Amino acid sequence: MKTGNRKLQEEKVFKDPVHRYIHVRDELIWDLIGTKEFQRLRRIRQLGTTFLTFHGAEHTRFNHSLGVYEIMRRIIEVFEGKPYWQHEERLLCLSAALLHDIGHGPFSHSFEKVFQTDHEWWTRKIITGDTEVHHVLTRMGKDFPQKVADVIEKTYPNKLVVSMISSQIDADRMDYLQRDAFYTGVSYGHFDMERILRVMRPREDQVVIKNTGMHAVEDYIMSRYQMYWQVYFHPVTRSAEVILSKILQRVKHLQASGYSFKQPPLHFQGFFDKKLSLDDYLQLDESVTLFYFQMWQKEDDATLSDLCQRFMNRHLFKYVEFDQHFVMNEWLKLQELFRKAGMDPEYYLVIDSSSDLPYDFYRPGEEDEERMPIHLLTPDKKLRELSRESDIVEAISGKKRTDHKLYYPKEWLDTPGYENEKQQIKDILQVHDGKTDTKQ
Repeated sequence: MKTGNRKLQEEKVFKDPVHRYIHVRDELIWDLIGTKEFQRLRRIRQLGTTFLTFHGAEHTRFNHSLGVYEIMRRIIEVFEGKPYWQHEERLLCLSAALLHDIGHGPFSHSFEKVFQTDHEWWTRKIITGDTEVHHVLTRMGKDFPQKVADVIEKTYPNKLVVSMISSQIDADRMDYLQRDAFYTGVSYGHFDMERILRVMRPREDQVVIKNTGMHAVEDYIMSRYQMYWQVYFHPVTRSAEVILSKILQRVKHLQASGYSFKQPPLHFQGFFDKKLSLDDYLQLDESVTLFYFQMWQKEDDATLSDLCQRFMNRHLFKYVEFDQHFVMNEWLKLQELFRKAGMDPEYYLVIDSSSDLPYDFYRPGEEDEERMPIHLLTPDKKLRELSRESDIVEAISGKKRTDHKLYYPKEWLDTPGYENEKQQIKDILQVHDGKTDTKQ
């Protein structure tokens, strides 16, 4: 049995469209990449349903995890020999960067919401349970897998190490912003990462930025803001996400009511029973999920069949934008009209809200490293919070933007039958009708 870590006889490289090359020199990292749990990430898209909006967004969590590892490797190269950095933490940081997303399931956020599961919990199970990943990690000592899990869970005692993978400016965010921008084809997510890496410095409990790099960080903050509203919260993507969630919700309901499936949801049984084993969880990926969606198009249940056809063939819901007064004044009436017209509002009338804090202050009393502010290191070695030095960041700092949209099957309103009710629905929605087309 192997113990410890060795340098590979020859460096391994992955050709990468974002970082050009990803370099692997440690046997430990190379063997982790080869585990079946890590290879499973090839079958899980990084951006879930976004491929239905931006057709290039087919990249996976495998791509992203390698990218986070590469950025972490380069940060460590900058930190070596500097105060506060401990060289013995190097492999811990690289392992945590590589494995930080290993617990994600197919279309993970929708699954988590419907089935009350948590990818971070599964990440810990994969790292500390009876898995190939765990057996590779234990070469570095029996406590090493738990240390890796603690870094990802943000409970590891050395907060500098935690901040390198989970903070306002970390290896994870710096990879996914650039990678998602590249694969979606948008221009918003690009920033000067080379400059940011050169001006990063380790401190006792966090990564800080030399004040000479402030403008590169401003660019990063604005890129993040633009990516959220132009890509992550794109209304077409949200429409696909809504339908995906409703498919899972319908399957869960049918299973509980004793419905006889033509294609029984065998791979979902553990979610229904709340007795999902780690092995069962690892068997479920997006190719398996899409197989079920494909087959469920032929189910006798009209709602499940219709929702699956919509998802598989991209016949998505349209939307109107609205404010909170709409919910108070017209929501119940609209639901009742849908019922009268023979359309279940539980599945075909859905409110979706998106919100983001582009740069969130640390709030006293909240122990959350992700809200730790970015600090600039001045020439006299003092720390200054970024928004106090940058007018650009100060302008958007802590400001929460929220969009409320109502999704519904617009084409159904023009079909024969229930004309009176459908006209009333149109009249209500027309008042709130902003941009409603779900084509790009």
